[in-house]
Amino acid sequence: MKSKLIGIVSILALALTTLVGPAVAQNASTSSSSGGSATRTDRSIEYHNGPVLTGTQVVYVIWYGNWASNISQQLILADFISGLGSSPYFQINQGYPDSSGQVPSGDIAYGGGALDAYSHGASLSEADVADVVANAFRTGGLVFDPLGIYAVLTSADVTVIDSVTQFCLTCCNLHGHSIVNGSDFRYVFVGSPRRCPSACATQAHSPNGDYSDNYEADSMASWLAAALSEVVTDPYDDAWHDRYGLENAEKCEGTYGTTYTVTNEAGQLAQANIKLGNRHYLLQQNWVNGRKGYCAMSR
Repeated sequence: MKSKLIGIVSILALALTTLVGPAVAQNASTSSSSGGSATRTDRSIEYHNGPVLTGTQVVYVIWYGNWASNISQQLILADFISGLGSSPYFQINQGYPDSSGQVPSGDIAYGGGALDAYSHGASLSEADVADVVANAFRTGGLVFDPLGIYAVLTSADVTVIDSVTQFCLTCCNLHGHSIVNGSDFRYVFVGSPRRCPSACATQAHSPNGDYSDNYEADSMASWLAAALSEVVTDPYDDAWHDRYGLENAEKCEGTYGTTYTVTNEAGQLAQANIKLGNRHYLLQQNWVNGRKGYCAMSR
């Protein structure tokens, strides 16, 4: 499953309502405008006999690019990952069994992170994203964990572009897997929406008062939630997706369900649809699996 361009996010609508082996990557497409269903949901999601990820997955973050001064964004995203595990939102993924009836646990944990100041430059290919993770193993920045999902989160001056993928034009995130020292690992990429707010920002203001770029971390949280949901239910592109190739979170891109208004620390109004810990977030919905599936924030 490669890149899919479905549409463009309309942040105006929300603002107005207040050593590495060959990498195999699957891209989560850019979202379409926030009014109505974003993608084709007229087909149920189907199982293709591949494995899902069971047990508690540990998410390790590689802060790639210029993150040394972006402490507030790092805290927002670290808090988000810590709160996402066992949330009603992530437990939606328990509805995706494998051939033996085992299901994702619906739980994840935050395993910490490491800074990487442009080890592969500011323009990455999908293979480079995988090698960024492998480089963290080689340099000791992160340990290899068989239950790990490695998230490469990039600053606004970094892009991913190759023959099949272009961040901002074909995707806002992607997930895939690769091999290091004979062992398989899973990874995700989420780019900074400051590079293309009209394509990858979920709203203009942050529920969490992220002053420096007040939508960046919160928008990245939404795309990260989607990518993590897709990793646990379709890690190798042979488990759960529909006839169009859309994975669970992809089927709900651009939809948010019932939202509520919060006032952030800067006095700005922002929309949210979930509270994790002490923070509010606006996440794109996930697909609840069933005979008649639907987009929602919980099962």
